[in-house]
Amino acid sequence: MKHARHFQMGFTLIEAIIVIVLTGILAVVAARFMSRPIEQYRDNVKRAALSDIANTAVRRISRDIHSALPNSVRSVASNCVEFIPTKTGGRYFSGVAPNAFTTEAPITNFDVVGPLALAPVPGDSVVIYNLGIPGSDAYAAADNRVTLTAATTTNLSFALKLFTLGSPGNRFHVIDKDEQAVSYVCLPSSGTIPAGDGGLTLWRISRYGFRASPAVCEAAVGSAVTSILADGLNACTFAFSNGPIERSATVTMRLQMTKGGETLSLYNDVNVNNVP
Repeated sequence: MKHARHFQMGFTLIEAIIVIVLTGILAVVAARFMSRPIEQYRDNVKRAALSDIANTAVRRISRDIHSALPNSVRSVASNCVEFIPTKTGGRYFSGVAPNAFTTEAPITNFDVVGPLALAPVPGDSVVIYNLGIPGSDAYAAADNRVTLTAATTTNLSFALKLFTLGSPGNRFHVIDKDEQAVSYVCLPSSGTIPAGDGGLTLWRISRYGFRASPAVCEAAVGSAVTSILADGLNACTFAFSNGPIERSATVTMRLQMTKGGETLSLYNDVNVNNVP
């Protein structure tokens, strides 16, 4: 009587080791091919985030400077720019209205040509013909700026004031009491700086009053209203220069931001209209 033999089929130990080794080699090769696209994707995400932060900061600064009072933009140091933003403006009656603007005698109010879209409020300031020079400098309290005591869309009232110069175009500008002068300043960051990040912070500082002849940039301290526009910068410069014609100028901004070891540089020019 013959007995049937049963054989068990499978991998030997050597075959299993070979399969494991080959699988490992394939995994390493695949990882090397996949790691670079993943790194590029991460780098692109970082660059996009940096670009968004930098562009947002530049757009905010540009928008503010476009609303600046003529001849109020200045840069006392390379890490800051200062200006007086305007809230609204218009034209005043001169010589014919019941409450006409004049420079021949002190006045307490003047009528507005055409109603303003929004009436100023008490505490706002009105400025006439700002040239940014002694006698016509809105940063100086006694020159061409006065605080409003009452206002409507057709009339602006203030304490008795003698204006020494009138605007050739009968223009006036209104400054918001909650803004006053505004500075964008780059200062060293406080606290612990994450590895791979820049060590500067870009601040927006407002409602600190009006400085007639500053020697340094405004600081983010005291009763001023402060907000952080961007951090992680390792370079931040502002430059103000007059244009080829007298009543135009340019603010040049250069920002360099580093986060997580990724660096982005941004350059932008902002045209300033200095027609008072």
